[in-house]
Amino acid sequence: MKIARILLAFALLLTTTATQAQVDYKKDAKYLELRDSMTHAFNDGDSARFYTHLNNLQNYLLEQNDLHAYYTQRCNDIVFEMNRQKIFEAYSKAMQLSKELREKKLYKEMYMAVNMMGHINRYCGNKEAAKKCFYEVIELMKKNGYYESIPPIYMNIINVAIDDDAQEALDLMDKAKEIAEKYSPDRVFDIETRKILTYYNSGDIDKFMEGYKWYKAGEAKGKSSVHGRSMEAYYLACLGKVDEAVAYAKRELGDEGAEAIPLIYERAGRWKEAYESFKKESLLSDSIDNVVLTNSMRGIQDQLALYETEKQAAKDRTYTMLGAIFMLTLLIVALTYIMISRRKHMKQLRVAYNKAMESEKMKTAFIQNVSHEVRTPLNIITGFAQVISDPDLACSADERKHISTMMQRSTRQVTILIDEILGLSLIESTEKIHKDDTVHVNQTLHTLRDEYQEYVNNDTRIEVASELSDNYAVKTNESMLRRILICLLDNAVKYTEKGTITLRVKQAAEELQLVVEDTGSGVPEAEAERIFDRFVKLDKFKEGIGLGLSLSRKLAEQLGGKIKLDTTYTDGARFIVTLPARGE
Repeated sequence: MKIARILLAFALLLTTTATQAQVDYKKDAKYLELRDSMTHAFNDGDSARFYTHLNNLQNYLLEQNDLHAYYTQRCNDIVFEMNRQKIFEAYSKAMQLSKELREKKLYKEMYMAVNMMGHINRYCGNKEAAKKCFYEVIELMKKNGYYESIPPIYMNIINVAIDDDAQEALDLMDKAKEIAEKYSPDRVFDIETRKILTYYNSGDIDKFMEGYKWYKAGEAKGKSSVHGRSMEAYYLACLGKVDEAVAYAKRELGDEGAEAIPLIYERAGRWKEAYESFKKESLLSDSIDNVVLTNSMRGIQDQLALYETEKQAAKDRTYTMLGAIFMLTLLIVALTYIMISRRKHMKQLRVAYNKAMESEKMKTAFIQNVSHEVRTPLNIITGFAQVISDPDLACSADERKHISTMMQRSTRQVTILIDEILGLSLIESTEKIHKDDTVHVNQTLHTLRDEYQEYVNNDTRIEVASELSDNYAVKTNESMLRRILICLLDNAVKYTEKGTITLRVKQAAEELQLVVEDTGSGVPEAEAERIFDRFVKLDKFKEGIGLGLSLSRKLAEQLGGKIKLDTTYTDGARFIVTLPARGE
């Protein structure tokens, strides 16, 4: 909700900038009435009124031949969808806006579409993509002379970066101020006020109080800032009037109050109130994220439905995927409930507060990681589904093969993720597992080699090196053995961009020894045991949620065996699985 208001203010600002050169209609009563009617409907969240007034205003601007102002209102359309948490609809309209600007060769206005994509990425939690978009907007604005509107874009980047790197945020504020002093001096006071707030956020109360005096001096001269109410709330807190500051934040700050109140309590050392207010904010944030995810998934279903009329097989696959996502959601809720239920017998309030904060961060990181790992392949599948459903599309055989390969790989990526999470319930089960399957080891290894060969790069090959005869068989649980080897193969494929992955097997005394080794990036010796912990990923840019190795070790133990990393092997990574050699 807060993001949407900022977007609308930015869009209206661009309208003003563009129409200053065309004053013929700017003071026209009809234009003012259309603009104000649209704005009021937007603020009220009334979709029926908003779209009626927006269409009327857009038609008026087209009659005036002001394309810049017209496409600015198109941005307000996208903003309104975001304000209603219709992220998929906002994304679709942003993509349509980008396509239309390219087709009409309106390259000077292309920054509008890029800016919208930046806000959509930020809303969805994809910070790096959001920052990349905003930096691109700045370059486009510089190229086309929109210098007076660059400072707000820097502020967008600051809002993304401030939680992760306060120093980067301060440096960006200095850049924004430098440009504002030259091209839009009226923004300088607002930027400086935002900088003062960061001092309170970082705990530098002396600098904040000094900055507050500067702010009040500017206010006495008639200056104002959108951050003024936050300044007043924090000032009351610094004076020790914590309850008064909280009441003011609830009354005056709106959505921003949910973020400010926990910080005010924390600075005052009132940990119980800080935890309760933080928990309330987290629940509200989770609720909004769930609505956004639901709306996005509904939009994806609608798009796929168009394609399903021609490809019935895709329909079955899509429903299976949605069912898996539903099960994943239930598992996440169950895990969250388990974490919360274990928070008992706390000895002192400060220790309890720190533990609760840590647990909340772990939950949020896990949900964001799973959400990202699911959303990325879904976006690929949805994107290619839209591409091949285009009746005007003319693709070569190689292109269609590439599309098919990418969709299959994305589907496999989601399937692997679901398998890993479902494996959590398997290894925690108290039900006794059977070990009476007859498994022909060589046949199993060759089958896995053939299955995985198509998923590796052309520069990577998979080999089988067996010291057993082809008719050698062992009594065990075939499904669990395959899952162990699949987890290790998935790991080897991810970290081996070029070279060899080898499946080795031999019998030593009464034990069966299976080895999966590769010539990839390897594992530091210091991490040899930590990599078997849940959710541990040495390379956060690789796909997956860090469950594969933990799951494989637990399964090996249930089969009466063990698994370890061979730290003497230095050409990559070598995992050794040892199982009882129970013959037929």
